Amino acid sequence: MDAKSPSIKLNSGVEMPALGLGVFQSPPEQTLGAVETALRSGYRLIDTAAAYSNEQQVGEGIRRSGLERSEVFVTTKLWISDYGYDRALHGFERSLRALGLDYVDLYLLHQPVPTEFDGTVDAYRAAEKLLADKRVRAIGVSNFSAKHIADLMQTATVIPAVNQVEVHPFFAQPELRAEHRRRGIVTQAWSPIGGINRYRPGAPTGDPFSNPTIRALAETYRKTPAQVILRWHLEHGVSPIPKSVKAERIAGNIDVFDFTLTRDEVAAIDALDNGVRSGPDPETLSLKTFNKVIED
Repeated sequence: MDAKSPSIKLNSGVEMPALGLGVFQSPPEQTLGAVETALRSGYRLIDTAAAYSNEQQVGEGIRRSGLERSEVFVTTKLWISDYGYDRALHGFERSLRALGLDYVDLYLLHQPVPTEFDGTVDAYRAAEKLLADKRVRAIGVSNFSAKHIADLMQTATVIPAVNQVEVHPFFAQPELRAEHRRRGIVTQAWSPIGGINRYRPGAPTGDPFSNPTIRALAETYRKTPAQVILRWHLEHGVSPIPKSVKAERIAGNIDVFDFTLTRDEVAAIDALDNGVRSGPDPETLSLKTFNKVIED
């Protein structure tokens, strides 16, 4: 039950585990077991969202683990149908009830809505209120571009602690990561091992697991391609949150702290970046393109 991941200090002073379990697309009936397995395997960061429809199972998995609440770092996200100041506060309370927790460690805006950015700004203002009231320990954003962050900071008083975005060897986002470093924002990677290239129909790039560079490094270190990719993230100071519901893969994904990659090996993986996004373009996000509404 001992924690395996080292921590990253956020700009709020809060310590966040460097590697965690993501539960995007984990069916509710499989999420509970995945969370229990992850916590037994040494994970201490669980990332969910209102839009994933599995917050309840995440909370139950934490309770069943036997760990103290303070030992588990919980992230959830506000969906765009709850943007606006009052709606955001209501959305947070709904998530807290679903999780069955008294507070959240990190609360993120799930997406920017460029066509109605005032609502995005108001939602972030609500997140700032939650932070001031100690309902959350840190706040941040997800899928924001550098421009979205700059626009947000025209009125925001709290710099996001985290921006959770698509990052993997084929879409490494070096310019955005550099902007994050300049502002003191942690880059957190969703789909860090390129899963979106496997599960999203028509994804424009291939599977990083099949890449010869990654496979050669996996052979060198006697690790899996997934472990090599996760180690690459950590070498860059990126926080990866790989998703799995399979016990063997969950355990394997956190077994990455007994080796390091050289500077040249990191550069070799960097060179695989083709700049092609496989996930949704943040500039196109709206309730018209993502019409999901979170019900009470």
